[in-house]
Amino acid sequence: MSPSIAADPDRLMPVDPAARSVARTLHALVGGLPIISPHGHVDAALLEKNERFPDPATMLISPDHYVTRLIHASGVPLDRLRVGGTVAVEPRETWRSFCAAWHTFDGTASGYWLRSEFVNVFGIDDGRIDAEHSDETFDAIEARLASAEFLPRALFAAFNIEVLATTDDPLDDLAAHRALAADPTFAGRVLPTFRPDAYLKTNSPGWAQRVETLVDVAGDGLTGHAGYLRALENRRAHFIANGAVSTDHGSRTAQTLRLDASDAEALFDSARRGEATEADADLFEAHMMYQMARMAVSDGLVMTMHPGILRNHHTATFAAFGPDTGHDIPVAVDYTNGLRALLEDFGTAEGFHFVPFTTDETVFSREIAPLAGFYPALYVGAPWWFLDAPDAMLRFRSAVTETAGFSRSSGFIDDTRAFASIPARHDASRRTEAAFLARLVVERRITEQRAAEIIVDLVDSSPRRVFKL
Repeated sequence: MSPSIAADPDRLMPVDPAARSVARTLHALVGGLPIISPHGHVDAALLEKNERFPDPATMLISPDHYVTRLIHASGVPLDRLRVGGTVAVEPRETWRSFCAAWHTFDGTASGYWLRSEFVNVFGIDDGRIDAEHSDETFDAIEARLASAEFLPRALFAAFNIEVLATTDDPLDDLAAHRALAADPTFAGRVLPTFRPDAYLKTNSPGWAQRVETLVDVAGDGLTGHAGYLRALENRRAHFIANGAVSTDHGSRTAQTLRLDASDAEALFDSARRGEATEADADLFEAHMMYQMARMAVSDGLVMTMHPGILRNHHTATFAAFGPDTGHDIPVAVDYTNGLRALLEDFGTAEGFHFVPFTTDETVFSREIAPLAGFYPALYVGAPWWFLDAPDAMLRFRSAVTETAGFSRSSGFIDDTRAFASIPARHDASRRTEAAFLARLVVERRITEQRAAEIIVDLVDSSPRRVFKL
């Protein structure tokens, strides 16, 4: 068997020999550093329970919408991929569908991560990921999952993860986080992240009932909009007490809005009566993005925001399989106008850290980098979701650096539900950072000594600094 490209030490390195030599040296400085993952979607209960992964398909395919969406695009129904908890077929059949579609991942970021997982995590010959050998590779991975070395906590240690942030509902009791923090046999930090989208989007199904529960549980006896704000503040405090360092907001737009109390109350009451329009929902969410920033200035939580995704683009798929099943599609974002109210009042507030992400590459150089180059509170969010790919990461670094430099970056964000892909994603980021810096060195734009300092800062110090770790 020929050596896999996933094991090539020069993968993602520059083609130019001089730049490649520098990039190798730079990557050697950071390749072994611990993983800091300040935003992602791995469930804390996975590590708290530490139970074996059920099977290869459940671990690697079904929960990963990066993977299932492309297989579905080639004509495979989502129920054959066991998406959304469906069990129409056995896991082995799902694996066979994946192996038959493996060729469709050539050149994609998902293909790069998966190939790295097969070779570097499971020790599987990626040349045998095909329809002919699907049962063979399923059985090989299944055998590894049955061993103690592939239990979640063992992989957490093997992946050299130091910090892993989860994403959690405001009313979550965070028991799994407390159990992990109290367990002397678990050395990592697993931090909850306050994600209140379902309580801020008035047009989401069940919003009024969720808000009623929220106010009853945490509103300190207050009612109406005042009780709603108090309840959110109290739940943020609960998250902080359990180790949280940030909040996460998947707003529909980048709009922020400063409303007076009476107008906010009127919008809130209209939504509770079921009378709010789509425009009202956007206004209320913009108002709440402003309120989330106000609260962050007060309680110190880092605020991340990632608008620009039209969620659940295909109604029938959403109805059958639920959210996060591959049909969330990017739309254009206006950060300059949208964030003005928030930044006017809080952009220079001491201690406030605000991290906007985007899937709209056009705003990197036009809006996000110039904003980060002025407002002390604003840091440039890493390439996210559809941009979490080697070429896109290089375009991002080129687009923002000449305006905002390196010091205004958030550090890499893997944003993943696919636990086994975490080391591959972080390594891809580290290699692309080395490649970019190496080009600047050979072009005599920075010294190699400074490049060495910068890459350590980007990989390790930046996420610690920005996310207050």
